[in-house]
Amino acid sequence: MAKTNSKQSRKEERCSFCGRSRNEVEVLFQGADGATICNDCIEVGYTSLANNNLISQKGAAKGAPKVPVGFTPDKLLKPAQIKEFLDTYIIGQDSAKRSIAVAVYNHYKRLIGTNSEQAAEVEIDKSNIILVGPTGTGKTLIARTIARLLEVPFTIVDATVLTQAGYVGEDVESILSRLYQASGYNLESTQRGIIFIDEIDKIARKGNNPSITRDVSGEGVQQALLKILEGTVVNVAPEGGRKHPEQKFVQVDTRNILFICGGAFDGIEKRIAQRLNTRAIGYGRAAGTDIDRENMLRYVQPQDIKSYGLIPELVGRLPVITHLEPLSREVLRNILTEPKNAIVRQYQHLFKMDGIELTFEDEALDYIVDKAVEFTLGARGLRSICEAVMKDLMFDAPSSDLKRFVITKQYAEQKFEASASTLTKQGE
Repeated sequence: MAKTNSKQSRKEERCSFCGRSRNEVEVLFQGADGATICNDCIEVGYTSLANNNLISQKGAAKGAPKVPVGFTPDKLLKPAQIKEFLDTYIIGQDSAKRSIAVAVYNHYKRLIGTNSEQAAEVEIDKSNIILVGPTGTGKTLIARTIARLLEVPFTIVDATVLTQAGYVGEDVESILSRLYQASGYNLESTQRGIIFIDEIDKIARKGNNPSITRDVSGEGVQQALLKILEGTVVNVAPEGGRKHPEQKFVQVDTRNILFICGGAFDGIEKRIAQRLNTRAIGYGRAAGTDIDRENMLRYVQPQDIKSYGLIPELVGRLPVITHLEPLSREVLRNILTEPKNAIVRQYQHLFKMDGIELTFEDEALDYIVDKAVEFTLGARGLRSICEAVMKDLMFDAPSSDLKRFVITKQYAEQKFEASASTLTKQGE
């Protein structure tokens, strides 16, 4: 009989907040004074605190991303300050860095203005950006560097894995899941974040006639991106992955999310040359005498992006188009030694951890640059060549009594030519 009464009282236990019984909720927590609270009420309370930025980092779950700190107009960095920060990590590319600095600055002002009294007078539209430049010129590096500076959530996603809903690959909404996770699962912070979509040129339309086949990883992805880029409310799976009926969704408003897209657009120079009535290489009739045939990307226009394979509706939602300059020999030489994350400094730091002082002769650095220019792989080529040169030394040095080592041109040339490098000249 006692067991029956105990069981009956257990059924009658209710949440002190919503009034639901134990049988109507998943978990019912009981306090020392007899008060109870269910898991749903705890979740509602947590969401309310997160949306008002009242959750301290000490209370965050172990391993969870840091919740970005709010910002005020007095903390707003000017475009010149943003570019100055980029200059410490990125050599050259002044035009692209200026465009990014202005876009990020305006994004901050737009977010601040949304909550001001002037918001009712003028509504500022966001200016999504598209970066066009050859491989290894610094598109992804710019994105990663700007992420260090920002006080808004930032994430980098790869467009090559995206497909239409229902096909193998990731849904377009997964890019918002990444941003939601980067914000520490803070919905308000997510809705003011920045997303960098890399390899945007890989979703170009595969043919001029869209009705021939169903292009699920090309035009289909572009169509799915339209509303997200412009601004809409999207059901997002908090943990990512495919949508299914049992999964809980978070509604994310993308109106205040800034999108930066980057792509190599290999071969677009020929389309630009045709538009300018000239040729990318060789002899041809030029539309003007001041055309720089060595850097046709500086003349890129929306119609060139459209002719490459991006649909007009998507191009229209990326109003700011900027280009990255091909890396000259001088710039490549500076990349080796000048930035905070310079390749030479990285190797010196690695060897310093083993108690070895590593130095590079100027002739050795010049040789590495010459090979990078020969292979036309940009800054990534520098890393590949350095790895080929340093491989044997990095293997043997930690086990030896070596205290100092100098990389000479003769050593670099010998190791590079002897290595089984898979680098090939572009176009071969």
